[in-house]
Amino acid sequence: MTSLDGLSRVSLEGDVLRIAIATADNGTSLDFDGVDQGTQALTAVSAGTLAARSVLLIGEGANFCAGGNVRAFAGAENRGEFVGDLARTLHEFVRAIDATEVPVIAAVQGWAAGAGMSLVCAADIAIGGPSTKLRPAYPSIGYTPDGGMSWNLPRIVGVARAREILLTDAVLGADEAVRVGVLSRLVGDDEVKDEALRVARTLAAGPTSAYAGIKRLLEGSGSATLSEQLDAETASISAAAGTPAGREGVDAFVEKRRADFATNR
Repeated sequence: MTSLDGLSRVSLEGDVLRIAIATADNGTSLDFDGVDQGTQALTAVSAGTLAARSVLLIGEGANFCAGGNVRAFAGAENRGEFVGDLARTLHEFVRAIDATEVPVIAAVQGWAAGAGMSLVCAADIAIGGPSTKLRPAYPSIGYTPDGGMSWNLPRIVGVARAREILLTDAVLGADEAVRVGVLSRLVGDDEVKDEALRVARTLAAGPTSAYAGIKRLLEGSGSATLSEQLDAETASISAAAGTPAGREGVDAFVEKRRADFATNR
């Protein structure tokens, strides 16, 4: 994939890959056209056939994502098979998010419920507003989590707090979501999308190879001993020093000028 022709839910805005995971259709429930197209685009980014240096997850409507389309669940002839197929499609998207080495930013306006909350937890940075609310929403319909929530949420808030949030189907207001780390920070409700795009653009202009190294180190830290992590850090920083971005960053510092990471990746 060298272009996004025919993909209506994804777009390349400069170096930022924008993925719409929900639209106003069906009450901003998860849009599986966006999910599938997002997987295709992210796979191309990881393969180096699509030039994007950051990713922006966004909902087109009042909410980031209100979760799955429960009416569609109810109308399915075989609900288990139908929901299982949807989960597998969503999980390919989550795997693609996890595999990408560029920063992933979520613009979390309004509600992020069910799979919407799962995708917030999967992002590297999540920007919300005072009116942002998050809720697992699975127990309320007798379901269990998908979208990686049972893996990501405990790593963000701790196992005990994750148990409480999931079992009680807790609604997290914006301030609480920042306090426990699900949201990175808050801006005005009408600024969420613009600020998330600004962050995505800022990171897209930064040292892409260093960001990739940071994400790899963080990914491995959960299962590594301190000694193993120190060895990984040694190998990573040594490699970074020899990259174009590493050379440019040091040279710019010494020369007292702004680093040009856009052409020295």
